[in-house]
Order: sequence, then C-alpha cells, then structure tokens
Amino acid sequence: MESYDNLKQGEKGAWLSICTYIVLSISKLVIGYLGNSKALLADGLNNSTDVIASVAVLIGLKIARKPPDKNHQYGHYRAETIASLVAAFIMVSVGLQVTIEGIKNLNNTNDVAPSMLTGWVALGSSLIMFSVYLYNKNLSHKIKSQSLKAASKDNFSDSLVSLGAFIGISASQFGLYWFDTVIAILVGLIIIRTGIGVFKEATLELTDGFEIQELEEIKQTVKDNPNIEKVKSVKARMHGNQIFADITIVTDHNLNVLESHQITEDIERNLFNKHNIQYAHIHIEPK
Repeated sequence: MESYDNLKQGEKGAWLSICTYIVLSISKLVIGYLGNSKALLADGLNNSTDVIASVAVLIGLKIARKPPDKNHQYGHYRAETIASLVAAFIMVSVGLQVTIEGIKNLNNTNDVAPSMLTGWVALGSSLIMFSVYLYNKNLSHKIKSQSLKAASKDNFSDSLVSLGAFIGISASQFGLYWFDTVIAILVGLIIIRTGIGVFKEATLELTDGFEIQELEEIKQTVKDNPNIEKVKSVKARMHGNQIFADITIVTDHNLNVLESHQITEDIERNLFNKHNIQYAHIHIEPK
C-alpha cells in the first residue's frame, strides 16, 4: 500500500537525523568544553536531545506502518503524530534548561574568548544541518509525513542555532565576551519556540483540526462533479499521513442505486488524484 511505502521512506529521514545528531553532538560537546564556548556547549546539548526526539520520530514511523488490528480498525497512522508530540516536549524542556543556565551564567562571564575553532565547528554544523533540513523537508512533502515535517523544522532551527553560535563566538574574539553567553540564551529560546510550534501542529491533528484552506479546496473538487445538486457538508481530519474525509452531497432523487454509486466512485477518484485522499465516506441525500 502506498501509505505504508511512504512511511518506510520516512524512516530514511529519521535515520539521517539520528546519525547526524550523534556525530555533531559529540563533536560540539567535546570541542565546546575544550574551547571554552558556552554557546557551542548549549548547541551540543541541544543536538544530544535531538537524538532522542529523532528516535521518537523513528519509532512513531515504525508503529504507524503496522496494519490495522481489532483495536485499531483505521490503522496506527497517528503513532507518528504522537511521536511529534513527544519530540515537542523534549525540545521545550531542553530549551528551558539551556535558557535558564544561560541566564545564570550572565554574571559569570569569563574575560577569555572561546577558541575560534569552536566557531568553525558551529559554522560547519550549521551547513550540515541545513542540508539535512532540505532533505527531510522535501521528503516530508513527498510522503505527507507530519512527524518528518516536525523533524525538518527542528533541523532548520538547529541550523540557525549553530549559525548564531558562530556569530557569538566570532564577536567574543573582539572583546564582546558576554556575547557568547547571550547567544546560548537565544539558542534556548529558539529551541522553545520550535517545540511550541511542533506541539501546536500535533495537537491540532490529534483534536481532529484541519486547515481551512485545504478543506475549501477539497470542497471545490467535490463541487466540480456535474451530477451533484449540492454539497451539503465536507469534513476532514488527519490520521497520521492520511486524510479522512466525510462528505454529504445532494443528488437527483430519480437516480437509481447504481447511478448514485457511480457518482461516489467518481468523487473518490478525483479526491485521490487531486488531494491523495484514500479514505472518503460519502453520504448521498435525495433532492
């Protein structure tokens, strides 16, 4: 089934994030400690927890591929949404920790600039994470994976965080020693902001929310069928990387069962071709 194949592809993006984060977190923590950079240490701590978040996404994708069972008649697709929620909690908790530690260290700023090696490590990390972000972003759009989309946003924020660390470390070379600590605080705030954004998207899906603009596009696709007298209602909800639609249409009461059934099949085909909707429940009412 296409949806299961898509989830399998999504695991590649999760594995890419995990491997990249492991290498970068170890490098940043070691070099940040030796090079006396609070910003790089904060960035490294961020990446170490990103490993956990990426593992959660990977587990969610694997569970989502499980076939339907007697307790999950619609499948396990929402497991990846729950994984996004777990990732959001991890991001916010780490962001708070980094921010609080940075604030505590504001009055304890050393008058020794961090090694510029830490700056080059931060810059290189930024470029690497931006490449991972582009890969996961394109893959998430291709397979319509919410958890991978959340992971790509985390990748992008990590790229910005590393770039900020590079700027802070560079500024400290010119006597602005406190700037490294300030950047560490900003790193924490960016992590928190990203986590809140992922949390909002995950809770929207888990509470059966749906984007209004996309719902209008679905409704217009249904209206395009010339055999329909009226579209009474269109509802949709996300179920992992799947869209479930519930539609009520009004047709001529003289149509027989076969003709009515043909209309629903035409609508289902158009919804799949234009919006990749594989599950549509269409209720017909006579005019």
